[in-house]
Amino acid sequence: MSLAKKIALSIAIIAVVILAIPLVAALFVPSEFRVERTVEVSKEANKVFEYIRFLKNQNEYSKWAKLDPAMKKNYEGEDGKVGFISRWESQMDDVGVGEQEIKHIDFETFTLDTELRFKKPMESTEKSYMKVVSLTDKKSKVIWGFEGNMSYPFNLIGLFISMDEMIGSDFEEGLTSLKSILEK
Repeated sequence: MSLAKKIALSIAIIAVVILAIPLVAALFVPSEFRVERTVEVSKEANKVFEYIRFLKNQNEYSKWAKLDPAMKKNYEGEDGKVGFISRWESQMDDVGVGEQEIKHIDFETFTLDTELRFKKPMESTEKSYMKVVSLTDKKSKVIWGFEGNMSYPFNLIGLFISMDEMIGSDFEEGLTSLKSILEK
């Protein structure tokens, strides 16, 4: 084998190894993620839940709903009930195109479970939830969470930045707005 062929083969082997390392590493990086934030609100739990169970109210406190004033929104079903769907369409990549559906409401534990179906800029389906916990007669804790899965090899991104870092502050901003609205 000539020296030129040996060098070319060595370069090819090194390139394959360099490309393979992250792909192998991604096999060991968790694909599931959970982001959750809380805020305390000076209001009774049942009144807080009565507000948050209506998805249209997210237009008032969710950071994502406020990002694009030109966003197109439409709704299907009866808000505040299982099966209600809130759809949005934005030209901004931070907002994109998608929908959120109420999947479960528990009036005993003040829990609202929804499914987020993102269409653009990337397709995915994730779970979101809000829960209100009574702390005292006049004080509650609101928990806002998001659970999902980053499929292989995209889960490799988790080595460099977590979903918690990416969207945690957005939840905090939304909960701060929610607190302000509820305590007026």
